[in-house]
Amino acid sequence: MEGCLKGDRRSQERLFTMFYGKMLAVSMRYINERDSAQEVLQVSFLKVFDKLEHFDFSGSLEGWIRRIVSNTAIDHLRKAKNNPFLSDQDNDFKSMASDPMLEEELRETTQLKAKIAQEAISRLSPAYRTVFNLYVLEERSHKEIAALLGISEGTSKSNLAKAKMNLQRLLKDEFILIEKQ
Repeated sequence: MEGCLKGDRRSQERLFTMFYGKMLAVSMRYINERDSAQEVLQVSFLKVFDKLEHFDFSGSLEGWIRRIVSNTAIDHLRKAKNNPFLSDQDNDFKSMASDPMLEEELRETTQLKAKIAQEAISRLSPAYRTVFNLYVLEERSHKEIAALLGISEGTSKSNLAKAKMNLQRLLKDEFILIEKQ
């Protein structure tokens, strides 16, 4: 931390490496395309290093960085050509076939379910996915989401409800496909 505060590149590289994997996953919750998610992550870490002197150690560093990454991803989506927060179009859900080994069945089944859930979330429209991530994963209120995205609280609630309905449908369809295999 001290090295990062002094602008030491090696210290910054170590901090970046330490959190890269987790924060890329956060970025990809909002942005499906990996190159764009990595670009958002790079911009996020520039902000982290720029604002590190303001981190007050009252919470976890990882949580503070996660919030910067999610806010940067939302900013990236805002700058997109269309406003995805008012869209109700969903992407088609691609089926994911998996052939788990019989040994370690419980662990692999859990991993498969998590992967399916992540894939289903990534198939939501940007509007639904963003509100879902902010509300469920980032534990933000509808009031905070509305202010952050420039939408009404009602739109936030509506997008969350539609995201949940679509996730139920997507997951039900996926588990039916798995059972048929």
